[in-house]
Amino acid sequence: MNSSNRPPNFLQAVLESFVDGILVLTEQKELLYANATAQQLCQRLAGSSNAVPREVWQVCEALIESRELYPNQLLVIESEIEHEEINLRIRAQWLTFETVKRPCLLVRLQDQNQAIQGLAIAEAQTWGLTDREAQVWMLRRSGWSRKQIAGELFIALDTVKKHLRNIQMKRQTHVDEEDWQLNQKSLCTA
Repeated sequence: MNSSNRPPNFLQAVLESFVDGILVLTEQKELLYANATAQQLCQRLAGSSNAVPREVWQVCEALIESRELYPNQLLVIESEIEHEEINLRIRAQWLTFETVKRPCLLVRLQDQNQAIQGLAIAEAQTWGLTDREAQVWMLRRSGWSRKQIAGELFIALDTVKKHLRNIQMKRQTHVDEEDWQLNQKSLCTA
């Protein structure tokens, strides 16, 4: 597709569609762009959706300083923080635009809890879990103990154990099916 045929807001639409928060900053800490997810995460971290949280800016500063040490290398600086109920992975790298003289900082904010939930939902669908098994699995994937899951879902500890055994059997059945299909393909190509 010819880029001149794209609508002017194409890049913004792409950035807004990301599940992760996306920030574009200058070296002077000027916020050029923040998608909706980034605004929400910044609000939770700094109390303002227009302010760059201290933890995020520290990662950016490390990237700025690294440019002097490694001038010809493309670097990504990464950090993880826990703040109240947020477990956040921060990734910063350089972003160069043809229309801007100085490169900008591209910062990706990934809510690890949301990422784990997305993975758990995908696994629940893949393995054919029931609704209750999916609830148990999402909590287990998020690091909850069996006792915590029982308390959260108002079920007996033995019921949690039963659901986890069922989940493990369904998961193993899925793995076995994939292995069988791979073996069948290798026999056909041999």
